[in-house]
Amino acid sequence: MEWKMRKKRRKRVPTERTTKHSKEQEQDGEMSLSGHLRELRNRILACVIVLVVAILAGPHYAPKIVQVFLQMGEGLDYEFVYIAPQELMLQYFYVSFLFGICVTIPVLLYQAWAFIRPGLKKSENFLFLIAMIFGLLCFGAGACFAYKIMLPFMLYFFNTLSIGSGVSAYISVQNYLSFLLMVLIIFGIVFELPMVSVVLNRLGLLKVSWMKAGRRGVIVVIFVIAALITPPDIVSQITVAVPVILLYELSIFLCSVCEKIGHRKEDPEENENERE
Repeated sequence: MEWKMRKKRRKRVPTERTTKHSKEQEQDGEMSLSGHLRELRNRILACVIVLVVAILAGPHYAPKIVQVFLQMGEGLDYEFVYIAPQELMLQYFYVSFLFGICVTIPVLLYQAWAFIRPGLKKSENFLFLIAMIFGLLCFGAGACFAYKIMLPFMLYFFNTLSIGSGVSAYISVQNYLSFLLMVLIIFGIVFELPMVSVVLNRLGLLKVSWMKAGRRGVIVVIFVIAALITPPDIVSQITVAVPVILLYELSIFLCSVCEKIGHRKEDPEENENERE
């Protein structure tokens, strides 16, 4: 009986000590597993709240956004129709949902950065912050490039295909908006090339020598794709291809800078090890 009582006491004492130890860890800046899970839950909840609020606010802005997109096509003699009673209303909901996602993405990235920041070194923390800001700017630049340059070229080219054929273009609002938003997203992702290249280079998955060796092939592929998605004239192809090529060259330059900085940091450490 005495041995059983001692065994029970031994089971209780570590539990209390563990609780006190976990509290001390939290006070010292270290967080227990349950604390991490609570923090993760709160940050996810914050992102969900922002998403819901932005989606609910989206219907106020959706008609204005849709009207801006339709005016681009109307300026090129497009005529728009909707073939179902609820089609236009559903497009407002679709745009509201995308509006909510666009508003939530910066908040999501910030919450992710704030969650992993305590476990990062100063250099890693700075790199993540720069990659987050630079990535958002690159995506915005890509979407602006598509809206100002690519979409007018593409819409004009597709409209000229019906000239002389006796066919009039009556475009569904749903198909038109889906096409425009798809092009905006694609070019936003394409403009992420420098940021993705730098991250892969820092992780050791991409080297500058590889990018330089494949430069000619990449340029050929870019011009082929530009020829497929633009009107059959050299000006349109150059207008689309040159910015993408510049992005590739910028990626090479940024990766080269990162490699030089990495070598400079490694050299002092190697010298210290040799002295020891």
